[in-house]
Amino acid sequence: MTSNYSAKIKISAGKKNKAIFKSLETDNKFYDENPTQTKMSLDKDNITILIDAQELSHLRANLNSTLRLLQTSNDAIESVKI
Repeated sequence: MTSNYSAKIKISAGKKNKAIFKSLETDNKFYDENPTQTKMSLDKDNITILIDAQELSHLRANLNSTLRLLQTSNDAIESVKI
C-alpha cells in the first residue's frame, strides 16, 4: 500500500498497557475491510499505533475509532478496578 497520509500514536497507560493493547489488537485483526493499514506494537512502557492511508478521510476515521476504543478500554478497566 502506498500511503499519502500517516499518523503515529504513542500511549502510556501504566499497568493497563497490555490489556488495552490486547483489546485494540483484537479489534484490528477482525476488520479485514479496513481501508487503512494499521500496525500496533507494545513495549514495556508504551503502546505505539501507526496508521497509513491513501485518503485523509480514511485516516481521520481510523484515528477517531482508535482513540474511542482506547478510551473505552481504559474506562472499562477503571470501572472494575483491575
